[in-house]
Amino acid sequence: MTRDSATTDRLRRFIDHLTSLTKNGELRWERQSGSAHRYARLDNHLLILGPASPDTEKDIPRYLFITPFDSPQCIEIDSNDVELGPSILKLTREVEVITQGQTETDPFAVNVEFLNRLKF
Repeated sequence: MTRDSATTDRLRRFIDHLTSLTKNGELRWERQSGSAHRYARLDNHLLILGPASPDTEKDIPRYLFITPFDSPQCIEIDSNDVELGPSILKLTREVEVITQGQTETDPFAVNVEFLNRLKF
């Protein structure tokens, strides 16, 4: 991925912000049922962090996928990135510690309350 230093700095600050919110309990990551990924919602964006393989498996790249709910645009940053990889690994470790004992959820399960809000 080719990018200028200002973009790299903005992305690094965003990842550091996510890590800080995670540590402080202000960003809630969830374990997706049947998946090795963690997901969170922030400012109308979906964040996906994965895979959640043990840190001891160093050869498996980790990534952060960011997409707004109202657009098909997205950003993906992985741990093989020379400049941002260490920040992705730090975030992955933090999220794994926090979600380790958490019950898995199915974000795509039919939710009656949600269904009742749909107008048809």
